[in-house]
Amino acid sequence: MNNILNNKDEMIISLVHYFVTEENYTPINVQGAQNEIWLENLEAPYKIIRINSKYIHNDEQLNFDLFKMQFVLRQIKKKTLSLKMNVLNICLDLNKSIKVLNDNKNVNTINIENINDLKKDKKLLSYYPKMKNNSFKKTDNLDKIINITDDINRKTQKENGKYEDIFRPKKIIMTKIIIILCIAMYIVTLLYSNSFSVNNGVLVLLGANHKGLVLNGEVYRLITSAFLHANLFHLLVNMYSLWLIGSQVENFIGKWQFLVIYLLSTLMGSLFSLVFLGNHIAVGASGAIFGLMASLIYFGYHYRLYLAGALTSQIIPIVILNLVLGFIVPGIDNGAHIGGLIGGYLGTMIVGLKYKKSNSERINGLIVYVILSAFLVYVILKLV
Repeated sequence: MNNILNNKDEMIISLVHYFVTEENYTPINVQGAQNEIWLENLEAPYKIIRINSKYIHNDEQLNFDLFKMQFVLRQIKKKTLSLKMNVLNICLDLNKSIKVLNDNKNVNTINIENINDLKKDKKLLSYYPKMKNNSFKKTDNLDKIINITDDINRKTQKENGKYEDIFRPKKIIMTKIIIILCIAMYIVTLLYSNSFSVNNGVLVLLGANHKGLVLNGEVYRLITSAFLHANLFHLLVNMYSLWLIGSQVENFIGKWQFLVIYLLSTLMGSLFSLVFLGNHIAVGASGAIFGLMASLIYFGYHYRLYLAGALTSQIIPIVILNLVLGFIVPGIDNGAHIGGLIGGYLGTMIVGLKYKKSNSERINGLIVYVILSAFLVYVILKLV
């Protein structure tokens, strides 16, 4: 069966097939859009590709079309938390008299009459080198159309499978273990204190963070202090927060990755605490919890198509509110909170996210973490 598609339909199918299967784009639903297809890949040179098959017969109609496109792009930017978004606007039916000016540097509008016209664009080839060797074979045969459709469906199902794997509920282990350890250590502090109130001397004995003792070689306090708490209220608030936030991080990122992030957040928080707290003792899991919140921010940004709403309406406001409270309410170790945030963000960079791991980003995270830790140690030594 031949000639079942016109040239324009052929180009649309070939373009969607290429960008979905070769460049990892995902079709997105744009309400009210007719005769156009929108594709999205937030990691690609062009985050958005719009394939427009409408006939545009003059400059005024093109300008109006670009105006409407900008409205849609503002909605996508808001949803994806993107300040800047490079867009490839592929027009398949422009009147030959129209001259495309591309005044907006973030939107590249091109007109193609034939699918292989894409290969003549040097900028596109530099962004998408696979395009050079892609044959873009004709699709006016029913079997080929079915095969192309199957390819797109398989690719889409594969991507959907990744997201289902990330977001499906998993058994929470590490978060529970840490909570049990913190509760057990609180009971131990009460037993050592021989009362229902915790004695500061007992906290120091069991591993509270203290500059003089850490500089004396007891560096284990940078970690053990996160498992100790000053009173029952302190314990309950931290454990409740740890369960709410920690279980999410462990579920999304993985139990061993969670443990690494927790410990790196604790370490960075303890170092910041020594810089700002002087010779006071410091205990509590709040620095690590702030690190887990930063981990959620990192994760939420990379999966912002799914979590952008929660990121802007819940996670970030909670972090800001708690930081503000730390500066207002006396007795709160805000240094540990700030350090925990930084450590958690860098720690998540280091362990990476499933399906989105970048070796360069992980290495950069490790380098920044090591350099910052070394600088903090230097500052602590200078403040002695």
